[in-house]
Amino acid sequence: MFDIESIQALFDGDAVNYRKHFTTRIEERNITKAEVAHAILSGEIIEQCPDDEPLPSVLILGYTKNNEPLHIAVGVDDYAIWLITTYRPTLDIWESDYKTRKVIV
Repeated sequence: MFDIESIQALFDGDAVNYRKHFTTRIEERNITKAEVAHAILSGEIIEQCPDDEPLPSVLILGYTKNNEPLHIAVGVDDYAIWLITTYRPTLDIWESDYKTRKVIV
């Protein structure tokens, strides 16, 4: 299990890798790296996926300086993080806290 403080320290210490998918998605979704940075550094882990391959991952909920929610999927090991993707969560999938997935039947 990873904690947000460890991920933030790796991010702040420049132990960050950007997956090609991540850079493609931020361009498509008009999300800046500055928004992602602010969201990670002020965010919280809302899901842990320890069995993900090739690395365990977490889903972070953070907010931009304009108070817009962002989800950032991050692969993690002991030495670095990999930014996998990011998106603006929507209320058709997430509850209003943006932490809880809606049950869709």
